[in-house]
Amino acid sequence: MLEFLDSPENHKEKDLRKAIVGNLKNFILEFGKDFTFVDDECRLQVGNRDFFMDLLFFNHELHCLVAIELKIGEFEPEHLGKMEFYLEALDRDVRKADENTSVGLILCTKKDSAVVEYSLSRILSPALIADYNLHLPNKKILENKLRELAELADVEGLEDDDGGAEV
Repeated sequence: MLEFLDSPENHKEKDLRKAIVGNLKNFILEFGKDFTFVDDECRLQVGNRDFFMDLLFFNHELHCLVAIELKIGEFEPEHLGKMEFYLEALDRDVRKADENTSVGLILCTKKDSAVVEYSLSRILSPALIADYNLHLPNKKILENKLRELAELADVEGLEDDDGGAEV
């Protein structure tokens, strides 16, 4: 949830990155503990060319660099190719010898789970694709979803107790 950024619906990646950097503490807290900000628009030089990754963090618990790419719009498979490139550059040129392999996170406004699954099926680097929301859903929608989950949990609990087919 990136609601704390107070970004308009029609925002650009550059605006989103600036809002995140301006609200860094809140952004890091959304991911959990142990994250340290390293750089925004992190420059990676490969050959004679410069490439710029949106955000770079270090996770102390995982003991690795965490590359974050921000995408306005739906996830596309080519986003993963770009992330793979960034992770390879980080591991070859930035990562220290005692650190674990770098991890990538692509944040998109939306994703098609089947496209994500196909895209990730043969990838070697650890990467995640997540969609983000700028605003929490309507309270009624959240209440209905919670009620549905509670009912589903009750039904599954009953099946397990009744000697249902549990593997």
